[in-house]
Amino acid sequence: MRGVLDTSVLIDLDEIDPSDLPTEVAVSAITMAELAAGPHATNDADERARRQDRLQRAEAAFDPLPFDGEAARAYGRVVASVVAAGRTARGARPVDLFIAATAISAGLRLYTRNGDDFQALDDLVQVVVV
Repeated sequence: MRGVLDTSVLIDLDEIDPSDLPTEVAVSAITMAELAAGPHATNDADERARRQDRLQRAEAAFDPLPFDGEAARAYGRVVASVVAAGRTARGARPVDLFIAATAISAGLRLYTRNGDDFQALDDLVQVVVV
């Protein structure tokens, strides 16, 4: 079984039972971008170091799935589903929707700690909350 881990899963990876995750894991380039921004989003030196360590470990472990043309087309379907459910694409975090689109384009399940971030996407991607 293979799946895409969203950013929340990577952040909490040490706290998650490995049996709750797919045997083969992938991450989106969007998740890597979020991790790259993390050290710059805090003024606390200890937290910055933790975030930098997390980024470096992720960079060493993963060759991220790209946000490419297929993911861009999937993103259109994601936004349509969100809007059809009465939410606005702006109300949902766009970064989460890009990650979902990446999982959809790769035909993979999406593993997250924040299932609410992916409401209204049940017809497009299997979301697994861990």
